[in-house]
Amino acid sequence: MWKSEYLSRIDFRVIPLILSLMIISLLIISSYSAEGLADGAEVSFFTPIVKSQIQWFLMGIGVFLFFAGFDYNKLREWTWILYFLMLVSLIGLFFTDSIQRVNRWYRIPFINIGFQPSESAKLIVVIALSWFLERRKMQAHEVGTVFYALLIVGIPFILILKQPDLGTSLVLFPVTLVMFYFGNLKRSVVRVMTGIGFFMLLGVALIFLGIISHEDIRPYATKVLKSYQFDRLDPNTHHQKAASTAIALGGVTGTGWRKSEYTAGGWLPTPYTDSVFPSFGEEFGFLGLLLLLAIFYGLIYCSFQVTAVAKDHFGKLLSAGISVYLAVHILVNIGMMSGLLPITGVPLVLVSYGGTSILATMASLGILQSVYARRFMF
Repeated sequence: MWKSEYLSRIDFRVIPLILSLMIISLLIISSYSAEGLADGAEVSFFTPIVKSQIQWFLMGIGVFLFFAGFDYNKLREWTWILYFLMLVSLIGLFFTDSIQRVNRWYRIPFINIGFQPSESAKLIVVIALSWFLERRKMQAHEVGTVFYALLIVGIPFILILKQPDLGTSLVLFPVTLVMFYFGNLKRSVVRVMTGIGFFMLLGVALIFLGIISHEDIRPYATKVLKSYQFDRLDPNTHHQKAASTAIALGGVTGTGWRKSEYTAGGWLPTPYTDSVFPSFGEEFGFLGLLLLLAIFYGLIYCSFQVTAVAKDHFGKLLSAGISVYLAVHILVNIGMMSGLLPITGVPLVLVSYGGTSILATMASLGILQSVYARRFMF
């Protein structure tokens, strides 16, 4: 089941990319979680939140190594157990006390750590959908296959949406679309889903480019969306403007580490969680953001290469779903912080502070390496 010899066969190009993202994460968290900068006091790099993030990174590395050496084919045997546990954890959230007025986290007593089931749910949905589409490979064009595949995705989608967590639930849409394509489902279904996705993005783009007025379409949009959901499509919120301002203030080379005034002054909300991209941009500038984008490009490129070399249908579906899941997270977070998409609370992969996201991401990357390491097995 787990063999250390496969660790020598992984794609070692991803290791420096992962470590680079972790270092960037610690730099930003240390900068914006430090106290005493205003009065010139010396502040240690290792703030309490930095120490917490390091602990999550160390656990994440362990998770990565476990799944990289683990035979991904064994995931078939655990699929429905994992899926059942995922549903139980998502349903259980509605019987817990809300945190920040939403039901997204379990608060683990004694150690005061929050666990967000929706982060691991995305990976489990990919595993379940891969298992199902492989089993139905010969019946891929049947209506029943499409129905049950949509059901596998639809149940957690609705549960996550009800938390409410629109951003996380919408990540499942492009993941499902790409997996349907690789699973050779009815082309008409893929075309319809592509059309829906295109018109959704077009509508958002027209609003954020100022071509369509946000307030002019409110009477029509609120017939479909709740008022607070529609308000997220407002391109002129404080968070949107603050993110764009922070990036602009960074200029070409940035203000320097721990020399930010705008973000450090509290004008940009959540500087080391959702807003980590613009807060990094203010301190390290356009060149720093280019470096960050290059690292992400390398990570996603290596991820999709796993799909190209996967030896079986299950591995191909699994790697394609995970690759899109990672790519969408990156694109959505950067898009919403650049004023191109509504802010929905999607973290930036391996850079935003948050334990559940780190563990889910490292597990995903580990599974990708498990597929890659076994590409020559027949």
